[in-house]
Amino acid sequence: MSDSALFSTYARFPITLVKGKGSRLWDDQGKEYLDFMSGLAVTNLGHVPDEVKNALVQQLDQLWHVSNLFSNPNQEKAARLLVDNSCADAVFFCNSGAEANEAAIKIARRYHQKLLGNDRYEIITFNQSFHGRTLATLTATGQDKVKEGFLPLPGGFKHVPLHDIAALEAAVTDKTAAIMLELVQAEGGVIPVDPDFLREVRALCDRHGILLILDEVQTGMGRTGKLFAYEHYDVEPDVFTLAKGIGSGFPVGAMLAKEHVKPAFVPGAHATTFGGTPIAMAVVAATIETMLKEKAVERGAEASVYLMAQLQEKLNGLPTVVDIRGKGLLIGIVCNGPVADAIAELHKRGLLIVPAGPNVIRLLPSLLITHEDIDTAVSLIASVLTEQAAAKPVSI
Repeated sequence: MSDSALFSTYARFPITLVKGKGSRLWDDQGKEYLDFMSGLAVTNLGHVPDEVKNALVQQLDQLWHVSNLFSNPNQEKAARLLVDNSCADAVFFCNSGAEANEAAIKIARRYHQKLLGNDRYEIITFNQSFHGRTLATLTATGQDKVKEGFLPLPGGFKHVPLHDIAALEAAVTDKTAAIMLELVQAEGGVIPVDPDFLREVRALCDRHGILLILDEVQTGMGRTGKLFAYEHYDVEPDVFTLAKGIGSGFPVGAMLAKEHVKPAFVPGAHATTFGGTPIAMAVVAATIETMLKEKAVERGAEASVYLMAQLQEKLNGLPTVVDIRGKGLLIGIVCNGPVADAIAELHKRGLLIVPAGPNVIRLLPSLLITHEDIDTAVSLIASVLTEQAAAKPVSI
């Protein structure tokens, strides 16, 4: 019997982290780690960024919580920063990526049923996608493993193979309300969406009057080398979602939409108790302002070029490495077998990384990562993969 009073919902690494600053973390034994996880694309400015911390401390002395039935200047400021720096016209704040995706699903249905007067409700997503753990968002997710034991699942969702436009077109009916996708399938193995395919999806949506929803929970806030991943493409979504990096570690989510979708949410249509609190909004505003002031997105884009070049140079020719792919500082090292042992060994040597499926090592450093830290990380990865390849020769 476990001594823990917690549910065992996580297969935890055997490390207890107690302190962080920048790209460094320390455990309860005083051991220092180089962080290439960023809390799963959360601490995009590094751990405990000074300006965000100062904004949080200042807000803690003023007001923690107020109902959304009252005006919230911090919420207005954070929303304005997002709208002014994106294609969106309105923001709904919540607490997580799953909640943001729930809001996107709800507004898509309500847009059709209340604004357009039709009965569309189906959302089409893609195999290997990941959209959250609520009943609706895990149903939207294109991975069966997250759905085991939760039957019956809610209706209204279809899944098709990524990059198969014929299958997507065949799935569209007069009940289709939206197509929802990630621009990099992060949990699904770090698979970037092809630009031509996204343009075809946008055109398909336009032809059929379907909303395009982009899940930017992991790709947003500078992670891919742009503030939002859709900026890499000549395509804009009708709705997109954010979380993770938007709050520098404070739990925040957001659903953003264009003007034509905005009237679908009216008083009583959707709500949250804790979404958009004064504390959370002070953190969001400070995070965005710091990103802009410090040119964190541009610095992350430059760091990604250097990181990819170093990975290609140091890992090229290793028999265990099949591919290196990704966008910005969301990079996957695809191996020809399970990576759990390699990850465990890298943790022992002081580099924190995470998998993306059984055979992919996922790298998610801070946008402010230095070349020196990149050199250290790549050297460690190359050493471990080289040693493992030597210990277990690959038959061809």
